Amino acid sequence: MALACAATAFLGFAPTYWMPLVHRTFSASPVIHFHGLLFFTWTLYFVLQTWLAASGRVVNHRALGIAGVSLATAMTIFGFLASVTSMKHAAALGQTDAGIAFSIVPMSGIAFFAIVFVLAIMNTRRPEIHKRLMLLAAVSILDAAIARWFLTFLAPPGPPGPPPVPVTIAPAVVASLLLVVAMVRDWRTEGRVHPVYIYGTLAMLAVKFLNWPTSETAAWHSFAGGILALAQ
Repeated sequence: MALACAATAFLGFAPTYWMPLVHRTFSASPVIHFHGLLFFTWTLYFVLQTWLAASGRVVNHRALGIAGVSLATAMTIFGFLASVTSMKHAAALGQTDAGIAFSIVPMSGIAFFAIVFVLAIMNTRRPEIHKRLMLLAAVSILDAAIARWFLTFLAPPGPPGPPPVPVTIAPAVVASLLLVVAMVRDWRTEGRVHPVYIYGTLAMLAVKFLNWPTSETAAWHSFAGGILALAQ
């Protein structure tokens, strides 16, 4: 599952980041590049930690856990900064309201990741819970990668700028299929699906679906607009 998450992340960003980067046609602020570096590092770190635990090298796995805490903290900070940078970019294009509305997607996504990661750290002595929470955290940030394929092949032509919030729901549903695979594994080997997968998947999808109505509220525009004003 860790390898599947890593492959999804790297292949997802291939058409909009890796290939343009190779051809030197991609231009973005240093914040966006560092944000990408941290998140791709996370996918490799997740594979390494999973391999260490699965091969019985639990001591090494725990020793590297401190690095994971630092990495996840940096991801949370730069995930927030990247969303602010995207809002500023949208404002520069004259699409301030659209940028503010869309900012709920990355902000809620990184908040969900951070909360699940903290819960995973709190349950390090309960490996059956810990490893499932870590997978949930990893899957929760894959919708951004999957969305790049939706945008590449399905987005209608138009001016650059943030997409409508509702279009982010489908990639999140696709990402959740990885958790469905894990549920099937649980059911076949354990005879039941672990509650972390059930409640975690429902919570993740609830956040993605609620982003749409919340992004249109005056409260969100006041909150995110205030952050944008401070950043400019």
